Amino acid sequence: MNVHTTSPQFKRNAARALADTQLQKALGNVKQGFIDKRAKAAAKLPEFEALRDSARDIKNHTLENLDLYLEAYEAKVTASGGHVHFARNAEDARDIILSLCREAGAKTVTKGKSMIAEEIEINDHLEKNGITPVETDLGEYIIQLRHELPSHIIAPAVHLNATQVEQDFRRVHKNLDPNRDLSQPVQLLSEARSVLRERFLAADVGITGANFLVAETGTSVIVTNEGNGDLTQILPKTHIVLASIEKLVPTLEDVSQILRVLARSATGQDMSVYTTFSTGPRRASDADGPENYHVVLIDNGRSAMLGSDFQEMLRCIRCGACMNHCPVYHAVGGHAYGWVYPGPMGAVLTPALIGVDKAGHLPNATTFCGRCESVCPVRIPLPKLMRHWREREFERHLAPATFRSGLAFWSFFAKRPALYRLATRAAMVTLGFAGRHRGRFKWLPLAKGWTKYRDFPAPEGETFQARWKRERSRRPA
Repeated sequence: MNVHTTSPQFKRNAARALADTQLQKALGNVKQGFIDKRAKAAAKLPEFEALRDSARDIKNHTLENLDLYLEAYEAKVTASGGHVHFARNAEDARDIILSLCREAGAKTVTKGKSMIAEEIEINDHLEKNGITPVETDLGEYIIQLRHELPSHIIAPAVHLNATQVEQDFRRVHKNLDPNRDLSQPVQLLSEARSVLRERFLAADVGITGANFLVAETGTSVIVTNEGNGDLTQILPKTHIVLASIEKLVPTLEDVSQILRVLARSATGQDMSVYTTFSTGPRRASDADGPENYHVVLIDNGRSAMLGSDFQEMLRCIRCGACMNHCPVYHAVGGHAYGWVYPGPMGAVLTPALIGVDKAGHLPNATTFCGRCESVCPVRIPLPKLMRHWREREFERHLAPATFRSGLAFWSFFAKRPALYRLATRAAMVTLGFAGRHRGRFKWLPLAKGWTKYRDFPAPEGETFQARWKRERSRRPA
């Protein structure tokens, strides 16, 4: 897979993010804007935990029978007058979409928000072939103007402030009055709306992603808060749905259940403002809709995850709750992860799609606090999956030599309990004596990764094992 990624430079990216004052201020909005809202939305729904169990089970069942549901979905789309195209990888998907755009004579393509479109880098491909793609989600439109990747899967421009957006609008919208007032967010929104309205009307093709694909009816479902997805798929003559194969669910009843946990987990809403179901092209009795309806289903590494230790990651419904609650994401933001998918879900999915040799830093960038798993609406065990990637990295000798040798050194003692107790007791006494005056160490050999950023406390008293043994001996039998 040919992807542009800086994931191998995660440490450098993270250091740069930590030093970015504006970014650090913007990241505060993630904590304030998502966590409390999700908690309140979940608390108001007594059956929320039961719905999470149901959503997990629906996705597990679908993945275990994915071949059957893909066939059923294709048959329903075809019966409704649409066309399904299967793409093995990103290159195949780009070629199919370009061919469909050329067939439609497209010069301009409007796009609804789609992470899979970012994954296959469709915008660059269309531009290189003389077709102008226009992102219509406000956040995606802003980052398109800046030539950036999304920094969050549901709030792609969360790393920016209003002043930066104003500067970008003045730089790009040169045909508008240079003295116009853009000091308030509502004015920025109004300007984007007026500019994008012209693009909606001019577009020859509309491309949307899909939150879900329903095998029972051949329906694609998109969830938005701006209505741009509806205009993207209704106004142009051709609508292309771009989705990865794990987006399938069996029935409309199934998707209705999952929708009840999606918005609550993502933005704290009971439901998103727009939840749009589309089935095939415009019929004679329809008031509006596209003349042509195409679905491009992309594998791009997903089938290799089926039946593996990482199959559970394919349950992901892209709500963003894991990154909203992740202390590492709060510290460095999304761009530090170096590719399309940030946060805990990216730490698992990215190595699966581009290789642990390129993305091995990501599953190591975790505190293993477990908050991501505790809020996931489909109960993906993200910490467990990150540990699996660490194991793969270690097995392939991709981890630094110092790390591997240090772990081997520790393993030698851990396998010999008596020696381990003796060694830790000796280390406690030595470090306790050496640090008795200051109570901490500013530097220690073999521990500069710790002491570079914080002091190391001098040990006090006995070892944990000794205290554990003593406390247990005091308990009544």
